[in-house]
Amino acid sequence: MSHILIPLLTALLLSACGLNGESGASSNGGQAENPADQKTKTETIGLTSEPSSERSTLLDSIKNGGYVIYFRHATTERDYADQADPLMSLDDCSSQRKLSTQGIKESHEIGVAFASKGIPIGEIIVSEYCRSWKTANLAFGEWTKKDSRLNFLPYKDYTEDHIALMKKNAMPLLTRPPLPGTNTIIIGHDDPFEAATGIYPEPQGIAFILQPDGGKSFKIIGSVLPSEWATL
Repeated sequence: MSHILIPLLTALLLSACGLNGESGASSNGGQAENPADQKTKTETIGLTSEPSSERSTLLDSIKNGGYVIYFRHATTERDYADQADPLMSLDDCSSQRKLSTQGIKESHEIGVAFASKGIPIGEIIVSEYCRSWKTANLAFGEWTKKDSRLNFLPYKDYTEDHIALMKKNAMPLLTRPPLPGTNTIIIGHDDPFEAATGIYPEPQGIAFILQPDGGKSFKIIGSVLPSEWATL
């Protein structure tokens, strides 16, 4: 008999009798295969081929209109709580955080992407802070109106009541359906958005795509980084 078959038959007999010394072990290097591990591996593999198709679907959706696109303003030179400064005037841009060179570039690139991809824009609503409406001017050349409900509250640290008030202020803007065939652009800040959604919008310049349900709620269908608009 072949010298290869003898040990093979022996191993088969020992295995059949449960005497292989590794009862319960599988053939994957002596480690038992966990169905949950298999599921995780499958999902991970599946996700690697999905982002481009997901981005394409997102673009197709917003090109049809019907969404609220909430931008956190573009990147500033520094990130600090200027809203807590009691001497700051919203009419005086010199007293506020300023868009950085990167933020100016981000704004321009976002506007170019919207124009080249034919994304329809209706209202453009901004906060009263200079970095908000300047992001709109650089990206879209204009804004429709300033809305104080998008502003920070003038505190460095917020209480639960402050957070509830910011949510109350923001929700009517986030849930209002756009004009037919258009998307509403909102350019605001991190804290009001987090108060309304529980999601912290990071980094600066990120956009969240919201689908209002016609009532008092919405569904978030995706987010886009400033650098990703060009590749949607």
